Amino acid sequence: MPSSPRISSDTASGNEKGPVDVGFDAQERRRVLRKIDWHLLPTVSLLYLLSFLDRSNVGNAKVAGMATDLNLTGYRYNIAAAVFFILYSFAEVPSNIALKLFRPSRWIPSIMVAWGLIMTLMCLVNTFQGLVVARVFLGLTEAGLFPGVTYYISLWYPRDERSLRIAIFFSAATVAGAFGGILAYAIEKMEGVGGLHGWQWIFCLEGIATIMAALAAFFFMYDYPDTASFLTDAERHYVIEMLKRDSNNLSTDYQLRFVFQALRDYKSYVQIGVYIGLLVPVYAIALFTPTIINELGFSAANAQLLSVPPFVCGCIFTILVGVLSDKHKLRGPYVIGGAFVSGAAASYVGAVLAAVGVFPTIAVDLAWASSNAGGDIKRGVVVAMVIGIGNLGGICSSFVYLDPPRFHIGHGTMIGFLSLSILLSCFAMWNYQRINKQKDALCREEGITDDRKDEFVDMGDESPLFRYAI
Repeated sequence: MPSSPRISSDTASGNEKGPVDVGFDAQERRRVLRKIDWHLLPTVSLLYLLSFLDRSNVGNAKVAGMATDLNLTGYRYNIAAAVFFILYSFAEVPSNIALKLFRPSRWIPSIMVAWGLIMTLMCLVNTFQGLVVARVFLGLTEAGLFPGVTYYISLWYPRDERSLRIAIFFSAATVAGAFGGILAYAIEKMEGVGGLHGWQWIFCLEGIATIMAALAAFFFMYDYPDTASFLTDAERHYVIEMLKRDSNNLSTDYQLRFVFQALRDYKSYVQIGVYIGLLVPVYAIALFTPTIINELGFSAANAQLLSVPPFVCGCIFTILVGVLSDKHKLRGPYVIGGAFVSGAAASYVGAVLAAVGVFPTIAVDLAWASSNAGGDIKRGVVVAMVIGIGNLGGICSSFVYLDPPRFHIGHGTMIGFLSLSILLSCFAMWNYQRINKQKDALCREEGITDDRKDEFVDMGDESPLFRYAI
């Protein structure tokens, strides 16, 4: 057993320059982080897989016959898809504050049980109005999971290790897209069983799976490093000190002023703009891939199966880009590169490239936003703001694919939003670099070193010792 870690006098000044030395060597550091990976990531990835499956299975249900049975003519399907995002977007900041005030192992499974019940009962929907009401409340109850787990990951890992972990977690969305197509193809065969249509069984069975996973999560989720039973005393102390050094010992307490720090910071809104530009294509892919493939001339059943490869490719590249982003300690260039790839082609090949390009950018961008918000509360609020306001883009995603079979309006809109992300990412990279240089000059002029970090504990990322990730 290694001896208790010691805090080194050497530091990377809060930026993403490499491991923080607090006593363990690089091999021991990797071992401890892998131990955390095995105890956290499988659980949260499964939970997000079910979350994304439950919010996007309406696209599979539509192709499986729901559009005909509920008379979803005109804009009715688009409205049913869009209303999910209204309460979903506005509930995310309060949910992340609640996660900090309560225990993650209680808050996250509780909201899962709530949306699992709604998802299961959606099998009883038999009108358009009933579908809309169910989707509104599904959005409300699902709101806390994605920003909550993104914030949760930031409480366990230093900044230069987050992109890969968020990528692994977010890759569950791409697995859900692939798995959803296969599952919908199989469940559709239950048409007429128990007096329910095949699309109703999609809602019922996937909702039951969510409830079962939520009940298990009450026992398998851990709260924070300082209470983690799977860590030894030495490992626990090491992780706690590593995170303190990584954040320059910024405050972890709840104070309302930290909430206002996030709300008043223009950089929060730049990150929101970047995220909206990426998320509109992500939701369009999730909601309309089966429909787009169906309009290419494939049967409904084959469209379900052909929706699988884009998501499988997206999953692989999400993890690969997460590894590279952490290795090179860069965020913006990978967001820009992925956005370019996503708008590069048309037809079925275009569907694959769209997923390969845009899905990896979500994890990298969220790692970027969380890394550049200093202090636990500000970070939690910024992450919730980015995801919450960004998810309003899902309303747009629901209404752009209206002109089959070539969908010029939809594809053009996606290219426009991707261009927005590229431009704002370029600005953010320039701005972060500019501020870092100003802080370097200030520290040199006034002799500010890590020995004075306690003076800046409540300043968040405005601390002269904090450096922004590029």
